[in-house]
Amino acid sequence: MAAPHTLSPEQLIAAKARARELALARRAGQDPALGAQLARHVLREMPPPPGAAVSGYWPLPGEIDIRPLLEALFALGHPVLLPETPRRGNPLIFRHWYPGVAMVRERFGTLRPDAPVGVPAVLYVPLLAFDRAGRRLGYGGGYYDRTLAGLAGAVAIGCAFAAQELDEVPAGDYDARLAAVATERGVIMIPGA
Repeated sequence: MAAPHTLSPEQLIAAKARARELALARRAGQDPALGAQLARHVLREMPPPPGAAVSGYWPLPGEIDIRPLLEALFALGHPVLLPETPRRGNPLIFRHWYPGVAMVRERFGTLRPDAPVGVPAVLYVPLLAFDRAGRRLGYGGGYYDRTLAGLAGAVAIGCAFAAQELDEVPAGDYDARLAAVATERGVIMIPGA
């Protein structure tokens, strides 16, 4: 694959579409319950600073289940937030989550808490594919890219199955980079992040 900066906008769109197909195929058949292993790795290898507000996500079918991580962080005293998906073109809104909070069905089949708004310092983000340079391939809406651009100093950690790693993820200048990626095998630190 050509380096991301050498692709035209049309080529980048096509390269991302091909990478999404490959990533979905690699993710198929993975066990979402491996999220318990991901949680253990995050808590041991890269825990958030004490008391830091963290955001996660309610997993869609096929995604690694990070709810064990969210429950553990809440138990450790971290404010835990989940995203609300606004109209296209806007950044995500984050709402406080805690065990037992009422959940509201969102766009794209996601769920979010029916709770007050907060601002995360550490974001555990879903993805379809990642590479060791910190590039993340999402579902194509650009929500996390817009959100991270507006959260100066926030740390973004991708959450995925190890099988979702690609040699190179196609990315443009506007695609936000990750500081690390957490998988069921461990936390991959991104050099220079």
